[in-house]
Amino acid sequence: MSRQTVDIVVLGLGAMGSATLFQLASRGGDVLGIDQFRPPHEFGSSHGETRITRLAVAEGTALAPLVSRSHEIWKELEGRTGEILFGQVGFLAVSSEPSKAGAADYVERTLAVARRSGTRHELLEPAEARRRYPWLNVTDADRIYFEPEGGYLNPERCVATQLHIAAAAGARLALDTRVEAIVAHADHVEITTRAGTILANRVVVSAGAWAGRLLGPHVSALLRPTREILHWFDLEPSAPAAWREAPVYIWSYGHGAEEGFYGFPAFDGAVKMAHGEKTRGIDPDDYDRSSEEAESRDFHARSIAGRLKGLRADRSRRKTCLYTVSPDNGFVIDQRPESERVLVVSPCSGHGFKHSAAIGEAVSQQLLDGVSRLDLSSFGLARFGRAPVPDAVAQGA
Repeated sequence: MSRQTVDIVVLGLGAMGSATLFQLASRGGDVLGIDQFRPPHEFGSSHGETRITRLAVAEGTALAPLVSRSHEIWKELEGRTGEILFGQVGFLAVSSEPSKAGAADYVERTLAVARRSGTRHELLEPAEARRRYPWLNVTDADRIYFEPEGGYLNPERCVATQLHIAAAAGARLALDTRVEAIVAHADHVEITTRAGTILANRVVVSAGAWAGRLLGPHVSALLRPTREILHWFDLEPSAPAAWREAPVYIWSYGHGAEEGFYGFPAFDGAVKMAHGEKTRGIDPDDYDRSSEEAESRDFHARSIAGRLKGLRADRSRRKTCLYTVSPDNGFVIDQRPESERVLVVSPCSGHGFKHSAAIGEAVSQQLLDGVSRLDLSSFGLARFGRAPVPDAVAQGA
């Protein structure tokens, strides 16, 4: 059994972890990155070819500075490496939600953030939306928002690029290495793996769906891994050619968890779509990663048919994806209650990738400077009060 020491360990090298490792190493930090797989991989949340990014994030104004800074970092990385990480094709939001007393619809929530954050945008009349986007079957009652600075990220390429730069800057990597336990002491943190023991001054836990089992019951009670499905539908021969130049889009047509979907332009003759329902809780070490064609057919019939033109329900492929969701669908970025030496940077709650570059930078500033330039206080554990400790049955659900 080996034994090594390091100043900072980053545990989990997906969206948040790769960004944090890159930022720490770029500033000369003595840092080790650990992942139980070999990133970029398909076992967590940071895969599937594309992730939506936009500046006016309907989940809240506190996120706007994070995504704005992330856009700057992605473009800086592109200039530095020559990699194409960010496709700035624009972002379209559509709402056909039925009115609900006291509830703003998706476009209204997006618009409120855009106005407060100064994000450039347009509100489109349905006829204009149909003219610009002939694949979009909006009605005259629908509301449509367009943001030119939105688009998509390539998650696998983003992760790989940041890890490559981190390693070149001196970061050590321990891949295919599963962590069994994290034990915080007064003057260090002990990390046990199957290969040996690591003694660290501080640890960043960005392990997504696997973070809960390492962080104790008062944090694990807040982290719920869920199974999501990504669908790719082939284009019909008569599909509008404009699919290839489409913006990314989110369409909300109801108030339920599965009453909406998001998607991308056509790449290689197929269109990727999904809805982040966040409803199917799983054990990340023991769940069925397969998917059935019937799931794509059901999704198409329920969400796509009648709203988008030119997609074949009978020609599809799928991948499964893991989200890790908090009770309010927000991030958790805070010290572990039992030790200030352990920093929790999870979960993404299904909308973290677009913010991850800035979060990695802010976390590195906290660790190296004692304070971050961007305010992360909205993501603290205190907002949940005292979390309930789950019983054995609930923990394994």
